[in-house]
Amino acid sequence: MGIGLRTYRRWQSGGEDGRPIAERAAPSHTLSEAERDAIVAVCNESRFASLPPSQIVPRLADEGRYLASESSFYRVLHAAGLQHHRGRAREGKRREPTTHEATGPNQVWCWDVSYLPSGVRGLYFYLYLVLDLYSRKIVAWEVHGQECGELAAELIKRAVLAEGIGRNHRPLVLHADNGAPMRSATLLETLRQLGVKPSHSRPRVSNDNAFVESAFRTCKYRPEYPADGFETIDVARQWVWRFVQWYNTEHRHSGLKFVTPQQRHRNEAPAIMRRRVVVYEQARARQPRRGARAHRDHLGPRLRRRLLRPGAAGEQGRGRPARARHRRRMGSGFGAPEPGAVVARVQPASA
Repeated sequence: MGIGLRTYRRWQSGGEDGRPIAERAAPSHTLSEAERDAIVAVCNESRFASLPPSQIVPRLADEGRYLASESSFYRVLHAAGLQHHRGRAREGKRREPTTHEATGPNQVWCWDVSYLPSGVRGLYFYLYLVLDLYSRKIVAWEVHGQECGELAAELIKRAVLAEGIGRNHRPLVLHADNGAPMRSATLLETLRQLGVKPSHSRPRVSNDNAFVESAFRTCKYRPEYPADGFETIDVARQWVWRFVQWYNTEHRHSGLKFVTPQQRHRNEAPAIMRRRVVVYEQARARQPRRGARAHRDHLGPRLRRRLLRPGAAGEQGRGRPARARHRRRMGSGFGAPEPGAVVARVQPASA
């Protein structure tokens, strides 16, 4: 029979054949053909023709009638080939999220705001951070005592000027989540004047802005990060300035084949990679048995481009789900993707 002895005894004591191919009697509560026909007939009545079962069942109950549960209505309609969009409203369509690709610096930026704790319970400072998708360089940052679109607009304007991005430059995409400052009229008008295309995450999908979330996590998990908060806003600004200098110029980023964001931003990474390969090959020549396996692929496809969407174009993303937005906003710093993972989906802002 292809089953174990204990399984056979359990079936024998239970009086029922447990094989998947066994024929079983229909449950006692199964709808009869007459009841199924009654459900189809009711759903096809003119007064119910544009209503879903979630509306039909309570209306019948108000008349003192009960034919079946809402889920049974759906099953019967599906079996009869009648489960489709009902009503005059246009049926919603599922669309794939838009993908932005960065093949060089200053093509796609991501930005967000995170809380920095102060020495006073319940009082926070706000860290505005703008990150280049391709190089992971922090191109702009500021610390303020409030969160608003006007401050964000000024920050983006200064960042565009500092990076020398003009109208003749490839259109810059600025990606953010759906917070109030990110969708403020002041910021959107500033982006229009600068020729910058806004992009926003899907609602309640924190992974759509995972790259800047990862930068926040790196910031808040630094050993020197003050566990008891910053005494003043000036102290917070000084600390963030030192962090940004370290992050851009000293931090060997695991998602960039262990070069710094500054080196990646200045296109110095390929030469550094080639020098590393020479060093590794020389070491292998000196000790062949120690270098039996191939060294790390320093010139692989992850170093050449970045996508704001996982799994697109054959990319092998391994991103870990980011934590909820409020966890990160309260200063936990969670929400980091796996290093080098292609993890963020975006949807374009409405014109």
